[in-house]
Amino acid sequence: MAGRQAVKAYLDLMSQPCRAVLIFLKNNKIPHTVEHIAIRKGQQKTPEFTKLNPMQKVPVLEDNGFVLTESDAILKYLATTYNVPDHWYPKLPEKRARVDEYTAWHHANTRLHAATVFWLEGLLPLMTGQPTNTAKLEKALSDLDGTLDKLENMFLKRQAFLCGDDISLADLLAVCEIMQPLGSGRDVLKNRPNLLSWRSRVQSSLSDSFDEAHAIVYRLREKFTAKL
Repeated sequence: MAGRQAVKAYLDLMSQPCRAVLIFLKNNKIPHTVEHIAIRKGQQKTPEFTKLNPMQKVPVLEDNGFVLTESDAILKYLATTYNVPDHWYPKLPEKRARVDEYTAWHHANTRLHAATVFWLEGLLPLMTGQPTNTAKLEKALSDLDGTLDKLENMFLKRQAFLCGDDISLADLLAVCEIMQPLGSGRDVLKNRPNLLSWRSRVQSSLSDSFDEAHAIVYRLREKFTAKL
């Protein structure tokens, strides 16, 4: 886009939605710069960042003076504002509605339950020095199992991707959440061949941008498994 400056993304790559935004920017070659915000250091609470996002959360996108929060809104804004392939967020109402259907469900299901497993098994023991609460973890894994059933049987079904034959924002958001428990050494898809194949297709579609964004997760997995 002539006359536009590169967008600026405020990200912490420990955050699943932040990784989704970065992957989308890189994969679609949208000119961008990244301002790293370390949540563990409280950098989201500085006056400067709070002015950008009073909710003190990442990701945040700044595009030529326009500031936007929330990953779902950011990804859909980028998909409709920049020249990216239509399959990400299709213009055809029925196809777009399928993507919206998943993203509306995503936050209280895939995101919530995968993140809870990682919190209980990875982050909380790391922060407190206390062992994982087995009962809480078993409940979280059961909740995630129910979510993965729906992901496979309601959304994926016999398709290549969650909303059809091509990758979309739904796949991008979902895969970043499902990758998170790998940071504590758990592959939540290991006994689910259909979802494993789906993840491989998503990873192949995203090429290098996928592994670059998830490098921090791979490093965490190495540290976690080395302690076992």
